[in-house]
Amino acid sequence: MPRRLRRRYIAVKVESNGEVKKEDLFYAIWNNILKLFGEYGASQTDLRLIEYNPEDNLAVIRCSHKSLPMVKASITCVTRIGRESAALHVQLVSGTLKSLKRKLSERIKKE
Repeated sequence: MPRRLRRRYIAVKVESNGEVKKEDLFYAIWNNILKLFGEYGASQTDLRLIEYNPEDNLAVIRCSHKSLPMVKASITCVTRIGRESAALHVQLVSGTLKSLKRKLSERIKKE
């Protein structure tokens, strides 16, 4: 029986001077992974941008559990998204999308 893929979901806060498009956000992270870890490293991440909410400046990214440290390092190294300067901050990491959203809503209620 094949092993089930273990994934991690990462909530990321986006800070930018201009408007950020979903595609530009994904490619900024992907290009940083390529720069830092090469094509082989990037192929191991199974990176997906699950959702992006421009009003809250919050994105949810999925990756494989083994590549989590690589993806987190790449996220924090983003300095530009498209033509705008930007900074990305990892907020939360979870094993399921449901628990990530629950933790995010709990954090928002506390603030």
